[in-house]
Amino acid sequence: MGDILIVDDERDIRELIGDILEDEGYATRLAANAEECMDAIGVEAPALMILDIWLKDSHMDGIDILKAVKREHPGIPIVIISGHGNIEIAVAAIKQGAYDFIEKPFNIDQLLVVIRRAMETSRLRRENLELRRKDVASAEMIGASAAFKSLKGQLDKVTKSNGRVMLTGPAGCGKEVAARYIHANSGRAERPFIVVNSATVEPDRMEEVLFGREGTERGIEPGLLEQADGGVLYLDEVADMPLGTQSKLLRVLVEQQFQRVGGSDKVRVDLRVVSSTNKNLEAEIAEGRFRQELFHRLNVVPISVPSLEERREDIPVLAEHFISNFNKTQGLPLRDVGDEAIALLQTMVWPGNVRQLKNVIERVLILGDGTGPIGADELPETGNQGNAEEGRVILSGSLATLPLREARELFEREYLLTQINRFGGNISRTASFVGMERSALHRKLKSLGVVTSNRTGGRVAYVEDDEEDERQSA
Repeated sequence: MGDILIVDDERDIRELIGDILEDEGYATRLAANAEECMDAIGVEAPALMILDIWLKDSHMDGIDILKAVKREHPGIPIVIISGHGNIEIAVAAIKQGAYDFIEKPFNIDQLLVVIRRAMETSRLRRENLELRRKDVASAEMIGASAAFKSLKGQLDKVTKSNGRVMLTGPAGCGKEVAARYIHANSGRAERPFIVVNSATVEPDRMEEVLFGREGTERGIEPGLLEQADGGVLYLDEVADMPLGTQSKLLRVLVEQQFQRVGGSDKVRVDLRVVSSTNKNLEAEIAEGRFRQELFHRLNVVPISVPSLEERREDIPVLAEHFISNFNKTQGLPLRDVGDEAIALLQTMVWPGNVRQLKNVIERVLILGDGTGPIGADELPETGNQGNAEEGRVILSGSLATLPLREARELFEREYLLTQINRFGGNISRTASFVGMERSALHRKLKSLGVVTSNRTGGRVAYVEDDEEDERQSA
């Protein structure tokens, strides 16, 4: 997109405008009627259009062309010119998306000023969009655990395809980061990444938000589907989408086209859809809250995003990443994390997952009064149940009600479970940390009924009796 398309049925006028613009350094193309105009746009979309309202011997007038171009290429600025101008025509053109309206005979200097402003506005919009698309920090995958490597391996396999991906996992585990990673490493990386927050949009506004609207008063207002054309549409927490909207979205996935609210024209889009949920969609289908056909359309490639519990090994590197990021974006202190603080972070419960860890790190950096390593005493209180949402130590059960022998056995089991999972199921590293010989640790684990096995791409420790109970209940 680099030239200006001039559409006018009067040869002298279009050639005059073309010559003047070429003298100013612009490349131009000329069209005498609607057919030549649409053919020229079909070959290559221009950077700007100068469009006459009245076109002789054309099946479309200027307003019709304006509406058609804005439907397919909403980013092209269009300057309307007319020798029969009036306020009503000008208002109608602006409402349909024209950048400006100039009445013939026009002043050349005035036309050049309008063109420069329109081109500058268009350039700034494109640059702003590019900056949002290249938000590499939000698409950066951080981790080294087996569970993380398994996830990243699956994501790498789907980046180059156009297959629809369904990301599942608990709230805060990083599903949107995974979706952005798919986009950033795909062939659509230079095109938009548009997020639909299904849980935050009012149900009665969902269709307008998705499909856009058009009317005589406000003209055309593109929705998120149009904004995502050519790129990736991310349906965040898709289970919260209203049933009626689910049906219409299903039709879009099948036909790759839709109608705006209040409109009658079909709008074609080229989309890759990535969706996410923290709910069991099959259970939602059974309860009548989610459409089975839509589930099958979205769930072409299911990928499970592990919780922070399943990738405790990554906590130190995640904490370091967040500290560096907060230093760059907010000017917060660039601090290390002390060994005791790391051990505590790796043994806390994280119901809010990676998002909660990020919040805790930010709070420590804001409230901390030092520049040295972060200490365990700076982390949220872990013994108080009132602060459980900020993370609590796993070994916080009420041991005082048990006899010493039972309390000791319970403590040892929970302590060793925590440490093994902290080190990603690595028995050697666990033995070194807890100060036991590896063979002695194996004997202790066996006596406590603790075993390890591969789950979610990494080794996880659990109590053997609990595993048996799970199998029986299943």
